[in-house]
Amino acid sequence: MARILFLTTAHQYDDDRIFHHQAKELHRSGHEVKICSLSSDFKGILNGIEIESYPVLHLDTDAKIKVFRKVIREFQPDCILCSEPLAVVASQKKRKKYSIIYDITEWYPAQRMVQRFPFPLNVFHAIRFFLIQLYAGFLSTHFIFGEGTKKFPLAYVFPFKKRLILPYYPDEIYIRKSIKNLTPNEIHLAYTGSFSKEKGIENFFNAADKLRKQNPQLTVKISLIGTPPKTDEPYFSDLLSQYSWEHITIKKPVAFEQFTETYAEADICFDLREINLENHHCLPIKIFYYAASGKPVIYTDLKATRQHVEVSKFGYLVNPEDAESIAKIIENYLQNPELYSQHAQNARLEYEKYYNWDLIRKNFVQFIENAL
Repeated sequence: MARILFLTTAHQYDDDRIFHHQAKELHRSGHEVKICSLSSDFKGILNGIEIESYPVLHLDTDAKIKVFRKVIREFQPDCILCSEPLAVVASQKKRKKYSIIYDITEWYPAQRMVQRFPFPLNVFHAIRFFLIQLYAGFLSTHFIFGEGTKKFPLAYVFPFKKRLILPYYPDEIYIRKSIKNLTPNEIHLAYTGSFSKEKGIENFFNAADKLRKQNPQLTVKISLIGTPPKTDEPYFSDLLSQYSWEHITIKKPVAFEQFTETYAEADICFDLREINLENHHCLPIKIFYYAASGKPVIYTDLKATRQHVEVSKFGYLVNPEDAESIAKIIENYLQNPELYSQHAQNARLEYEKYYNWDLIRKNFVQFIENAL
């Protein structure tokens, strides 16, 4: 039995990937597992996994590293899985005594990290963050990549380090299957996540607006599950004022275990985030949950999505700003309910064949055990 420690700054201790999939899987395999997060306050045991989490994201870098190193010193791990460069750097002090596995799930540096700086400072900080990423790659002994499009640059700069592609496939225990047939003269559209411009909430409203105007006899129901970032609260309020329709339901985020229940009544699920360099390299992971539930999808045509998911089996990839084309896709489903039913059934079948956690759980555990 090995002692395995997860370190993360930005992710919650009960993160779906870290806690609900990776940590639980390693615990089931007989290992002693602990999670330390810097984004929330909790200490205790959950499902046999020790949690030591602190709300210290507001502190400076040295203080956060000090917290991580205290946890490392007390837990004495055989292996550390790190979700961010800072966690890797904090682990390097005694790196020869344990493996350091860097789980790259975010495009780094993220756009939000540099956009707060004016030009030309944003260029300087982008380079600085990129160099930090390279340093984290140098310190790591192994890599896990959430998707192949995130292998750059670390897999190419350090080609001889062991690595694993570990997608965000969901465990069946978290899925509510809710395959539907269309109701005549009615459609139910769902958007989940951050109500922000970058994530595509305005694109979603524009498409729904176009659909409503072209089909006045159609009842368009909308479910919005999530919240706006504080910086986007006025923006989202303006959108709601502009599109003050009936049949709009807004739901707060729920516990991960209940996520697939929040959109169970929806007919189609959407992700119409903006097209940019970062988004092209980041796979919108909820697509696997939508597929598992049996929901056709309409998604932005991004490089990462094209590479990792055969969306044409159960939905469409689109230009997120082309509201006219998106409305026509929805109309086509309404005019061809058998196509909708086929896509709904295909979504679930694709999940069962290609996109579920059972297919990759053994590879993950074996990779960790080989790294010890």
